[in-house]
Parts: sequence; C-alpha cells; structure tokens
Amino acid sequence: MSEPVLLTSDVNGVRTLTLNRPDAFNSLTNELKDALVAALEAVAADDAVRAVVLTGAGKAFCAGQDLKEHVAALQAGQARLWDTVEKHYNPIVRALAEMPKPVIAAVNGMAAGAGASFSYACDLRIAAESSKFLMAFANVGLTADSGASWTLPRLIGYGRAMEMMLLAKPVTARRALEIGMVTEVVADDAVQSTAQELAERMAAGPTTAYGTIKAALRVAAGADLPTALANEGTGQEFAGGTADHREAVEAFVTKRPPAFTGR
Repeated sequence: MSEPVLLTSDVNGVRTLTLNRPDAFNSLTNELKDALVAALEAVAADDAVRAVVLTGAGKAFCAGQDLKEHVAALQAGQARLWDTVEKHYNPIVRALAEMPKPVIAAVNGMAAGAGASFSYACDLRIAAESSKFLMAFANVGLTADSGASWTLPRLIGYGRAMEMMLLAKPVTARRALEIGMVTEVVADDAVQSTAQELAERMAAGPTTAYGTIKAALRVAAGADLPTALANEGTGQEFAGGTADHREAVEAFVTKRPPAFTGR
C-alpha cells in the first residue's frame, strides 16, 4: 500500500503538513491538491492546533504543478487550467493567508511555481541553505497563479517580482533573505527543527491576536489610510476584549510570564 501524498503530524499545538511525493519533488497532482485543501480547512477549524508548518518530503519543498499529469490531460482534451486554479490553487492560498493562526513554511529545497507561491502565502518562511525559489510560469507559456501576483510584490517589491516572473531566474536562499522573501536561512539539516521551534513558540503565544494582526495587514494591503485606521480600531476593540489581552496585562503588572490560551 502506497504512502499518503500528504502527511500530517501534531506536536505541542503545531500541525505539520508535509507534501509527500519526494520522487516527483512534491509536484502537485489533483490527489495532493485535494488532500491539501481538505487538510487546511480542517486545521483552520481545529482550536487545538495553534500554529501550522507547511513543508515537503525529501529534497524539494514543492516543484509546482505536476506537468506529467497536466500533459496527459492536455492530450486527452481534458485540461482547463482555470478548473484547478479555481478548485485547488485559490482555496489553498486563501486558506494559508487567511488562516486564523500562524503559518510557517519550512522550505527544504526547490520551491517553484505554485509551490513557491504557497510559501509566499504563509506568514513566515524558514529556508534551507540549498533552497531556491523559481517563478517559471513564462517558460511554459503561462501567467502567474496561486496568488503570486499579489503576495510576491508585497514581499519583495514590484520591480523584483516582475524580474522573477519575466526572466524565470532562480533566487537562492541567501538572496531571498537579502530581499525580504524569507525570514531566516539555516543549514539544510536544521530547517525542520527551526520551523518547529518557531511554530511551537508562536503556538504558546496570543494566537487570537496573531490572527487579528494577519487580518489587519491583509485589509491594509489594498486600502487607503482611513480604511486601514478604521479596521485597526475594529480589530483593537476585538483583541482588547480577549482573555489573552487581560492575561498579558495582569502578567505584566505582577511580573510573571503570561499563559496564553488563544481566547
């Protein structure tokens, strides 16, 4: 019996989702995309999970769309790219970006196409020294998908994003760190443990506040200043009424570490 294409594990409030097609560099078949959509929906609704790590098995994070499956569908006259964009890629990216808890990408190797785009949609990215990021849509006669036209310019700026999209040149982990694409670069054998440690630290934090911060930044990314200010006010009113806020203030006054519950 073959292994599942998506592995799930829970440790200390952190759920790790591992793309598990290592022989194919974790390229995205319909089976894997279906599994990832379902897993992200489940983790968003699970209050016991307070942070998420997304990673890949083997030597790659994710090589993007499985082109063998796509070519077979083209030859059979059954391929409509918009179908998988609408059914899979858009829901995956929205689930990552809108997850009401922190999401960390542990980029353990090549991240290309939709795979790279998934990492951009996460909140933080821990990259292995050997990892690279590649936006090669133009090389196969396609345009951006999986939210990259929205997420990538917000990470590295319009000009650099355009360069990556048009020239399809790989960006090394060190260069990605220089331009703000990733949060931290670590040795290859430390990427998983570093991401897990960071996720556990955040899982023990005020996760409701983290979710509110994420929502505030998403709104502000496409809003004018008055709208952003109004949204901040709404968010602050909500966060100010949480048990975590009260706990943090009481802990500060009594000079003890806070014990957050995500409520």
